[in-house]
Amino acid sequence: MTKKVCISFLGNANHDSRITNLSASLRNDGFDVSIIAFDWRTIDEDQVSENVKIFKLKRGGTNLFFYLSFSVKLLKELFKSRAKIFFAEDIYTLPFVTLAAKIKKGKIIYNSRELYAFIGGLTRRHLLQETIKTIESFFIKRVDLILTTGEMDTAFIRDFYKVNNLLTIRNIPLLQRPNKKVDLRSKYKIPNDKIILLYQGVIIGGRGIKLLLEAMTELPQTVLVLFGDGEEKESFQLHACELKLETRVIFAGTVNQQELINYTCEGDIGAALIENISVSYYHALPNKLFEYIMAGIPVLSSDLPQMKNIVEKYKIGKAININEKKNVVNALKEMIENKELFGAYKANCAKAALELNWQKEFEKAKPVLYSVFEK
Repeated sequence: MTKKVCISFLGNANHDSRITNLSASLRNDGFDVSIIAFDWRTIDEDQVSENVKIFKLKRGGTNLFFYLSFSVKLLKELFKSRAKIFFAEDIYTLPFVTLAAKIKKGKIIYNSRELYAFIGGLTRRHLLQETIKTIESFFIKRVDLILTTGEMDTAFIRDFYKVNNLLTIRNIPLLQRPNKKVDLRSKYKIPNDKIILLYQGVIIGGRGIKLLLEAMTELPQTVLVLFGDGEEKESFQLHACELKLETRVIFAGTVNQQELINYTCEGDIGAALIENISVSYYHALPNKLFEYIMAGIPVLSSDLPQMKNIVEKYKIGKAININEKKNVVNALKEMIENKELFGAYKANCAKAALELNWQKEFEKAKPVLYSVFEK
């Protein structure tokens, strides 16, 4: 009998590489996978297929109404599910998935893709931070397995919550090559003599976007293309205008995860300037870093420990201290002007991609993951 798996996520699963890769790998191994997801930004109505349900949430009004609507829809779908293995893909789905799975006597896998109680947005919101700590502390001890995206997160969660059932699966893209490249220069009318800097991911504070914009005022030969969406998008658009960069900064919106590499590969340098504003950010090992590598473009990253380790180990770009704008400017100038160094970075990306890919990462994780399924 085919084992049924249910994955729940507060976000659009089609735009999330971790879910698309995980679900594809599970299906390839014979599991029947269904996905329950939610979107309040990029869809106008529910998108429901046989295996993937993405429900439209309305963001207007109070946060209480938003989460109430989300929780009611999620619980309804969870209790309809015939799965025996339940994935909670974030802290927001964790309580409801745990409740439903316990009632159904199913297995619970918690995908702790962030240190949720320690993200940058909670730095000054102490009451909310303590609330999240309390919720996570209660439910994390009731799951069968906790997944993390990096070894530092694994160690932190083990020590902070006193749990041992952890498994690290990094956010690494599929081993693939672009199959239908999108000419960014033609699409966005970028002159051939300009260097294309890329940022992809959520457009919020703490991701180095403001720093990139300000560095560009001293790099007239560059154009910045941002793929993604987020709560601070309009604020950054306004800042770009204030810096008179509106012709050199392109907010390109969200791209379907399966198509993203066809866009990324046409950039010149990928930026991953995560700021050290919280424990979660200090531990950062974002999927954009690996996506740039897979697409074959050199990386400019923060020198946070896990990112620096990847960049320097595989020699695929520069990891720098981003406390000063001049460090960003100087690093980009060197990458742009030193053609030999730039070529070496690109060649090393191609080599690194053969090791840093989802197929290898998931294969290493399967023995532990599947042993939990069988218990």
